[in-house]
Amino acid sequence: MMHLLLTLPILIFPALVITAALRDVVSYTIPNWISAALVAAFPVAALAQGLPFQTMGINLGVGVAALILGMFMFAMRWIGGGDAKLFAAAALWLGWPAVPVYLGVTGIAGGAVAVGLLSLRSPLVAGYVVNSPAWLRRLAEPGENVPYGVAIAVGGLTAFPASALMQGLGHMI
Repeated sequence: MMHLLLTLPILIFPALVITAALRDVVSYTIPNWISAALVAAFPVAALAQGLPFQTMGINLGVGVAALILGMFMFAMRWIGGGDAKLFAAAALWLGWPAVPVYLGVTGIAGGAVAVGLLSLRSPLVAGYVVNSPAWLRRLAEPGENVPYGVAIAVGGLTAFPASALMQGLGHMI
């Protein structure tokens, strides 16, 4: 029972990044509370897993570096502000050595989302989404933004098993 209670905080990461992706798809927004909750929950999960303070510091450094990168991408108008915050909050949870996988998969997933949206927004598909829900019609609108939170979630979930938090979980069981 104690192991279950100690591992529950780990579930916060996948639950919140999936929530962020879904919210981004249907509304093109990632609420600040999601990124704030990820940041606030990280120390709880790290302490519950017995993560060494040095490793927690490395994760914090990775998160700060990702925030700087996210702010740059936001300034270049490549991603939205919610995407930048989610990108950094997820990087905090992933840390080293999972962050290279996170970056690579997020980039590939972002390209796949963009290609998928280009296909959805083509004139050949336009007639098929006329009677769809409003959020899907908006996704199909030419010139509309890209919900990059989906790519961030895919990258984060793919890299999560390699994170120090998940590696620590294996030692507890």
